[in-house]
Amino acid sequence: MFQILVVEDDRALNRTVCAYLNSSGYTATGCLNANEAYDAMYGGQVFDCIVSDIMMPGVDGFSFAKTVRERNQEIPILFVTARDDLSAKRLGFQAGIDDYMVKPINLEELVLRIEALLRRAKIAASKRLTIGSLTLDAEERSARCNGEEIPLTVREFNLIYKLLSYPKKAFTRSQLMEEFWDGASDTGPRTVDVYITKLRDKFSACDAFEIVTVHGLGYKAVPK
Repeated sequence: MFQILVVEDDRALNRTVCAYLNSSGYTATGCLNANEAYDAMYGGQVFDCIVSDIMMPGVDGFSFAKTVRERNQEIPILFVTARDDLSAKRLGFQAGIDDYMVKPINLEELVLRIEALLRRAKIAASKRLTIGSLTLDAEERSARCNGEEIPLTVREFNLIYKLLSYPKKAFTRSQLMEEFWDGASDTGPRTVDVYITKLRDKFSACDAFEIVTVHGLGYKAVPK
């Protein structure tokens, strides 16, 4: 069972969030400030995800996240805060957080975001992604479907790994260009279409997923 650390100085909200997470299949531990959180984290408990406020007495969320990230590069950190300004979001992501929610929050959405963060953390830790009969190994840069290896270029592998790491999430051509063509290439966004066509052809015999065109936007990978 996943262990979630909730750092929130509002006692009522802390109790509410912890209760909802516990009822959703997680084990939540509530702390009212960063120092309590440090005691919980370094007192023997192992957490899989952190949900933290920003504005707390003593050590604020930015400093807390930065300290955690210096010791642990892998644990997902989600800010839940009343601050909706860009400067706070920038400082948060610079400190190493993975996601950001603005109060008041929907608790069901909070669980969905935690699920996504845990899934991504697992993928990053294992460096291997398995969907049905397909296995992608980031260390080997290899793809195997039904035991048969599918030859891919580095860019083809990076594209399919990205799409399948975020199943059902649509990516624009521009987003993919910026990430895999360094954003400085003279090649136009339609180059992505060429690579998607190649990937569809190479994975045509693989029934684990399909690459769906999102008209007017880009592409997404949908597991079957």
